[in-house]
Amino acid sequence: MSEYLIGLTGNIATGKSTVARMLQDLGATVIDADALVHELQRKGTATFDAIVAAFGSSILDRAGEIDRKILGSIVFADPAQLRVLESILHPAVLIESIKRISEAPTPVVVYEAIKLIEAGRAEMCDALWVVTARYEVQIERLKHDRGMSEAEARQRIDAQPPQSEKIQRATVVIDNSGLLQETRQQVETAFRDIELKP
Repeated sequence: MSEYLIGLTGNIATGKSTVARMLQDLGATVIDADALVHELQRKGTATFDAIVAAFGSSILDRAGEIDRKILGSIVFADPAQLRVLESILHPAVLIESIKRISEAPTPVVVYEAIKLIEAGRAEMCDALWVVTARYEVQIERLKHDRGMSEAEARQRIDAQPPQSEKIQRATVVIDNSGLLQETRQQVETAFRDIELKP
């Protein structure tokens, strides 16, 4: 069982995964909520069955797996459909997350999730780390890393709650706008400050 649980969050293209890898290098176990969502949506799981029952077989690809693009185009166009999907996914992700946190082999565990605060998961963490980046940096990353146009990048960023809301809740803020070594320095300093229970 973990002794210390870090909730790691931040908006799109701020570099949560980069910070998570740095924490892993420092000896923490990282549990990625987004990766869990992918796993739980695979064919043969109860979550897969529930999603197909709710949205129909038109969301499946040729291999019979859920086509995330098709499902995404449905739920992001209709808030009611998104709530249906979240009502299936959130409980399943929470159960699996708690299981993995309890089985983690290291004293420090990092739970990485973009909707950590919105989904009410921040309360279960010992600390809330928020990764931030300047708006222009986010846009450049989305254009460069995900091939988005400037307009698409702005739309994705602007659709999220402002970073300031997350920062207000944070125990630790990591500014990932600059060089990687600057980010690493912040991560190492904050990691050293963790006090494990004796």
